[in-house]
Amino acid sequence: MSSSTSDKFDFAQNVAIHGVGLIGGSIAAALKKLNFPGTVYGVGRNPERLQEAQDRGLIDEGFTDLEEAAAFADLIIICTPVDHIVQNVRDAAEAAQPGTLITDGGSVKGSICKPLTKGLPEGVHFIGSHPLAGSEKQGFEHAKANLYEERVCVVTPYAETNPDQLSRLHRFWEILGMRVVEMGPEDHDTALAQTSHLPHLVAAVLAGNLKEEQKILTATGFRDTTRVAAGDPALWQAIFLGNREGLLGTLDEFQALLKQYRSAIQNQEADTLQNLLKNAKRNRDGLNQ
Repeated sequence: MSSSTSDKFDFAQNVAIHGVGLIGGSIAAALKKLNFPGTVYGVGRNPERLQEAQDRGLIDEGFTDLEEAAAFADLIIICTPVDHIVQNVRDAAEAAQPGTLITDGGSVKGSICKPLTKGLPEGVHFIGSHPLAGSEKQGFEHAKANLYEERVCVVTPYAETNPDQLSRLHRFWEILGMRVVEMGPEDHDTALAQTSHLPHLVAAVLAGNLKEEQKILTATGFRDTTRVAAGDPALWQAIFLGNREGLLGTLDEFQALLKQYRSAIQNQEADTLQNLLKNAKRNRDGLNQ
């Protein structure tokens, strides 16, 4: 390996990805596109699926035993459902070599990061990550090497986080094309309740309220608004419960605003209704800048 290549990929010699689905599979695909010189290990429950991921060129070798793969890797990314991540990290850490960095891709951070501030073996580090990319689709069949390009990744260190390992994590996500933002785990959960978890909940309510005879009348507006409701129910159940406090707080704010809309419509307050809609449009238009 040349020194320039070594410097480019100084975040890891070998990478293990636990959960080779859309998120984990896209990380693997991006590393392969970048000609990562180390080995990419995939970990999952189904050996046939792992072999298919290997046949597609996403991973170099598959393992059904996380600890076995962890022993070979110095960077481990846990891409499993959020209610499994803490135990997965602990299992990986037990087999990892000193100097190993473990991160995750979960969209909840407080309930994951706080338990992992203690109890890991000496020299093994965990720092939470949340790459803000994905889709309602599942499986490595939908993996994209460019999924993370020009997207934001939130990393969630604590005060005691090793700064060298934090810098290393930054470099990893940045080489995938992401812009890295640091936030505390609790601040992350408050923000993501508003920008991700509540929208999914609202989409689920809209889709769940649809009558069978109304389906023929659904056009672009309804389908765009409810797209994320097609996501894995088990995965989102875990996210909602994992960010219970953040989501409940955001839901209270949403209900208060919804009451303003209802009152304006009920009382035929045209100016109030138009101002509410103008504010919504202004916020939405601002996302395109």
